[in-house]
Amino acid sequence: MEKKLHIRCWITMDQEKFFGPGRLQLLALIQSEGSLSKAAQQMGMSYKKAWDMVNDLNSRGSQPYVILKKGGEKGGGAEITRHAQILISRFRALEEKMERMAGEEAAILEML
Repeated sequence: MEKKLHIRCWITMDQEKFFGPGRLQLLALIQSEGSLSKAAQQMGMSYKKAWDMVNDLNSRGSQPYVILKKGGEKGGGAEITRHAQILISRFRALEEKMERMAGEEAAILEML
């Protein structure tokens, strides 16, 4: 029987969750889709919930993470900022480090 160690990571601000796997996925989908509504739809969440998450990131972060463009004749859209791209990259690197560490620890646990 294989044992696996799972580790989850969040960034908190003022003892409240600020960034974690869900917001990472939302930012990544905004980047690939160019749309907050399409990103929300792919995650199975309401536009309002996705908008609230983006608004929280933008208002509590040191710089905006998402730029929302109002609709119109050509439609609206959303794009992530360079600041968000750096956060995504750093958070994914952290997750990879934690997965490697968890794998090493799981191998030790299997021997016990």
